Amino acid sequence: MNINKMDHICIAVKNLDEARKKWEPLLGKSEPDDPYEDELEKIRVARYWIGEVGFELMESTTPDGDVARFIEKNGEGIMLISFNVDSTRDSIKELQEKGYPFIPDKGGEVARPFREGEFAFIHPKKLNGVLTEIIDDRGRSASRGK
Repeated sequence: MNINKMDHICIAVKNLDEARKKWEPLLGKSEPDDPYEDELEKIRVARYWIGEVGFELMESTTPDGDVARFIEKNGEGIMLISFNVDSTRDSIKELQEKGYPFIPDKGGEVARPFREGEFAFIHPKKLNGVLTEIIDDRGRSASRGK
């Protein structure tokens, strides 16, 4: 498996609008570079580009969403780190052969769609309690305006 680079870091927040007021002055931004909502993952996101790495503030859109459950258990803070790979599906296969467990979606699928690519979550029990994502987001250049 080839990790190309750190893709993004996600911060779980209770209130996205309030979190933006705290983070944007620090980041030197007046608005997100790539705001989006993902209905399947039940999240609303403000993504900022810091060089080539995304910095995301994520709010749950439902009380039963993964972000809401994370905050209930751990409080607000870093929820996951993400690595960009050439192929999510190939990386899943290689990592499963090495004993890495993945978190399937509610339908049992490990690879999940995102824009023009896919992502998957490696279970945090394998990586020192850190939820880790691999992603081959080929639509990333388009989302950055390149």
